[in-house]
Amino acid sequence: MTPTAAEDLAFSSVVELAGLVRARKMSPVELVRAYLARIERLDARLRAYITVLPEAALEAGRRAEAAVMRGGPLGPPLGPLHGVPYAVKDQFDTAGVATTAGSRILEHNIPIEDATVVARIGAAGGILLGKLNLTEFALGGTRRFPFGQPRNPWNTDHDPGGSSSGSGIAVAAALCAASLGEDTGGSVRSPASWCGVVGLRPTWGRVSRYGSFPLSWSMDTAGPLTRTVEDAAFMLGVIAGSDPRDPLTSRRPVPDYSAALHDGVRGLRIGIIRELTFGAETDVEVREAVTAAARRLEGLGAAVEETSLPLVLLAGAIFMALADADGAGVHQHWLRTRPMDYDEGTRKRLLTASLIPSAAGQQAARARALLRAQLHAALAQYDLLLCPTAHQAAPPIAAGQAPITSRAEVADRFFTRRSYVTPAALAGTPAIALPCGFTSAGLPISLQLIGRPFDEPTVLRAARAYEQATDWARRRPPLG
Repeated sequence: MTPTAAEDLAFSSVVELAGLVRARKMSPVELVRAYLARIERLDARLRAYITVLPEAALEAGRRAEAAVMRGGPLGPPLGPLHGVPYAVKDQFDTAGVATTAGSRILEHNIPIEDATVVARIGAAGGILLGKLNLTEFALGGTRRFPFGQPRNPWNTDHDPGGSSSGSGIAVAAALCAASLGEDTGGSVRSPASWCGVVGLRPTWGRVSRYGSFPLSWSMDTAGPLTRTVEDAAFMLGVIAGSDPRDPLTSRRPVPDYSAALHDGVRGLRIGIIRELTFGAETDVEVREAVTAAARRLEGLGAAVEETSLPLVLLAGAIFMALADADGAGVHQHWLRTRPMDYDEGTRKRLLTASLIPSAAGQQAARARALLRAQLHAALAQYDLLLCPTAHQAAPPIAAGQAPITSRAEVADRFFTRRSYVTPAALAGTPAIALPCGFTSAGLPISLQLIGRPFDEPTVLRAARAYEQATDWARRRPPLG
């Protein structure tokens, strides 16, 4: 296989790869080898992976190939992801494989069973390539990554986003066909935004959290990162559904998320969130790309107009008051017994959250209820809400590690960017991030669409219509 053909194969969609395997036009073993070769060539620079599983993945590929060859009318049924290599954030348990949550504290943690989402992907025929890098304990703000600094494939001096950093990098650089991340307050959509891929946060309760290291019980959710919207719909269909081991999962039937993908946007009403799209915090290039995307959706038949959510700019502060306090509770024991085993940034953030007064926590909870009411009221008027996924393209890694010198800088660094992704998390609604342009420096810009609870089909349908009308998803990072 020529280098060009190998790269084209690696950048193929999940749906395409599954079809090639099923049609016996591509061996799962060759797919695994293609991705392992890219990991070997690129990951020392990108640090997407914490653990790579070459022997196990190749053995799984051989079993998948044998099953395909035994196929036919009387052969064993093949799962929808049969033979497709994927990777998961190292926050999800994997039987017999270390699950570190990006921390030295869990460096030797070997689970005895898979997380529910990992088990479901495995049952669908997916082949696990390895475990992906993340900010420590999925919290964000890690200063020194224990397993290597993850880097943006579009410019390795820039941040890939977090907390599912490796999940965004691996998909953007084609180090796997698709990945799984976890989104508490934007941890799927932020790396998708800065790495130029698709990231889907499902409705809270749509996907089981069993076997995922927790941060905030009322917001954590697993979600796919993929190169196309169609693949996101495909992956969601595999992992969604109730789970008796996670009593907070919904018992609603799981629809066919791919069924309405080609229905377009004609007749949909879309509200542009004024505060997030046109506010002073939003970079000019981001604003221009997102408003151009809104015009494209309007040209495709949607009715698009501005709407206001007055509380939305406080979403980042509301989120941190609640989620960080939840995280401090999760880590209470280790904060007392192993404080110096945490990264400095993680330790400071958790210890600070441990000191949040109960009155402030209650105030944040009330503010969350008001913001959720505003967002749901807007979604009663519109089918979807539209805004940037982030207020800027990926910043330099050094900018996030520089000392903080003022209160204004605290607000800018910790609250501003989170106010773009946390509204959907605070309200429990689905949201998708997808590419909508590039800055003059060649960094991806991302559009976000937010939908009503359990209305992922409309979110995916609109995202797919926009994706098909543009060529952003077909661009590849300049990795050499």
